[in-house]
Formats: sequence, structure tokens, C-alpha cells
Amino acid sequence: MGGRGLILGIESSCDETAAAVVERGARTLSSVVASQIATHARYGGVVPELASREHLRAIVPVVRAALGEAGVALDDLDAIAVTAGPGLAGALLVGVTYAKALAYGQELPLVAVNHLEGHIHAVLLHALETETQDLRLATPAQDDRAEDEEAALALVVSGGHTHLYLARPEQGTWSYMLVGRTVDDAAGEAFDKVAKLLGFGYPGGPWIDALARYGNPRAVPFAFSQIKTKLHLAGKIPRTKGARTAPIAALDPHLLFSFSGIKTAVLRYVELNDLRTEAQTRASRLFAPGAVARPPQSHEEALELCSQQVLDLIASFQCAVVGDLMKKSFAAAESLGARRILVTGGVAANRELRARFSAESARRGLRTAFPTLALSTDNAAMIAAAAWPRFLAGEFADGALSGDPSLVLGR
Repeated sequence: MGGRGLILGIESSCDETAAAVVERGARTLSSVVASQIATHARYGGVVPELASREHLRAIVPVVRAALGEAGVALDDLDAIAVTAGPGLAGALLVGVTYAKALAYGQELPLVAVNHLEGHIHAVLLHALETETQDLRLATPAQDDRAEDEEAALALVVSGGHTHLYLARPEQGTWSYMLVGRTVDDAAGEAFDKVAKLLGFGYPGGPWIDALARYGNPRAVPFAFSQIKTKLHLAGKIPRTKGARTAPIAALDPHLLFSFSGIKTAVLRYVELNDLRTEAQTRASRLFAPGAVARPPQSHEEALELCSQQVLDLIASFQCAVVGDLMKKSFAAAESLGARRILVTGGVAANRELRARFSAESARRGLRTAFPTLALSTDNAAMIAAAAWPRFLAGEFADGALSGDPSLVLGR
């Protein structure tokens, strides 16, 4: 390799069109993200067809902006990296098709990246850029000692994913073993749906995070029961949203997540305590006919819309979800002998989650790392960073590459 090790990353798996230029997997020269929140807010969630259309509109200007911000031209690049899955089929296709065209036109190698691996590398990228030596989170490509490093437990928690992986440096790159996952809804989806139920806009996670501090987290006793293994699923692919990830029977039931139940519990609490009318009134103020759909513009405005009972409900819901994520993550780390934990994905931006994970890690003598807030949500810098070890290993995609909505990471 005679170039600077510049990789252009492209990400379009859901509702954000992103492009970034990263040098040797360790230095971000540019990172541009075009969000679609305004497009989807009025519907309370991502509409796949609209997402694909917005990606088509944004992909060219976003890539141009990323190259311009980095001060490089297409001729300066060493490779193109793109998210190949998992994600929305139409959204993935926009990014993959454009990346293939760029790679073909420039005669550059194309690296296909799993979106979940990208999230894990968001933590590694942040550690490399800040030279966090105490965590020794260098990738194998940057540090010859990485082959001797201990494995890390990675919790990927976002609107579409809640997975636990054991990540190991191996033969110049990373290998991943799935050890836990959600059997139904992702944690981030539960945040969004509860926020929608209570009359707040999309995305709901940031507003749950902002309002929870004003409530009593012990007011509503939410609880998670242990998931039991079903005999009829032994050796078969489960009929769930992540059906191709792994048979449930192959995983430790103590490390399985389920967040559909707590969504129903919140709904029942709202109904039993006559909070439905209050929620509907709040929703009508946000989504009145003819009005522009928008979330509250400040914490003060949000607080005006909430009774103390609603704030207590929000705080209790968040406390329960974070507690379940912690319980199973630390149990997995203990059973696998992992001394460091990587927490990443959109929900990793949650302040309570960061504080509680950090405190528990310190108590146990473990090391826990998070990405920056900007790298927590979907971005292309993490895709370019994850592509670097694969670029060095010569793991290139061919012309048959297509987006795979159910792409699996690990074994």
C-alpha cells in the first residue's frame, strides 16, 4: 500500500445518510451525516420507503461534503467502504449501489462492513483518536501487541439492535461470537415506542433521557422475568425480528433480552391510572391537524406537558431498561472472563446508562468504554474504521455485493 490509508466510508442502513474519510482506521478527517428526523417525525418512526427516497437525494452531496471537509479527492483514496447490512433493504441498496459505482469508476477496492461491527469500531476509533492507553483498545492493524490482547465484551444497543458479542483480536482483524441478543424488540425501539405512547416526538430516546432525571426511578416497580428456552426451537431459527442471527436455543437464556413486555406494562399503567387522556392531549399539541409535527423544543416545554406521575413513570421505565442491560452485560463479562466492556449504539448516548455502567465497572475492577455522542448514532466514520483491518487483510467485496437486511455478525 503506497497511499495514506484513506478510506471513504458510506452508511445508509436506516434513516441517516452518512459519509466519512478516515485515515488508517485511526484518524477521522471528516464525518458528514444527513439526518431524516424531520421527514419521519410526523409518523412517529422510520418509514422505509421515505428513507430510501431521502438517501437517493442526499448520497451525492453528502459524499462530496465529506471529501471536501477532509480536503481530499477521489484519486487520493485507497478504498471505499460501505454498510452491507443489516438494515432496511431499500436504504442499504442506495449506499451499496453508489459505493460500487464509485469503486468501479475509480478502480478502488470495495470493503463491505457489517453495521454492528461498525458500531463496535466506533468505540475503538474514539479510543485510538484520544490515545486511551489504559484501555489498550488498539485494533490489530495498529498495534502488533493486539494479538495478545484479552477479548472484550461488546454491547450493541440501539433502535434496531440489542446484541452481546465477545470480540477477539484474531489474525490481523477481529472475530465476533454472539453470546446474547433480544428475542423481540430492541431497547432503543422500546424507548421510542414509550415516548410515542406518552405523546412525544421521534426519536423518543433523547426525551426519555432528558425527562427521567425529574422523576422517581423507584415509583413504578417494573421487572424483567427470565426468558425460558422453548423446546420446539431447539436447533431451529427463531421466529423473531433477528431470526437469522442465531437459534435462541444455542444461547444462554440468562443472556437473552426482551423489551416487548415492558412496553405493554407502560401501556397498562397509563390505562389503569387514567393517563391516557393526558397523553392524548399532549399528543394533540404535538401532532394537531395542520400543525407541524415537532417534539418539545426545550426541557421546560416538555416539563410543562408532564405531571409528576408521568415523570415518575418515565424515570422508572428508563431505570428498569438500563438495569436489565447492565445485569446481563456484566453477567456475560463474568462468565466469559472479559475484563473490558464496549458499550455502543444509539442508546449508549443515554446519560443514566453511561453513569451506571461506569460506576458498576469501577466497583468490579473492569474497564468500560463508550464512543463519543456523535459516534454513538449511525455514522460513516465507524464504517471506514471497521474496514481498515479488512482492507489490510485483502478482504474485498466483488461486483455481486448487495444489501442484506438480515446480515449476521459473528458465529
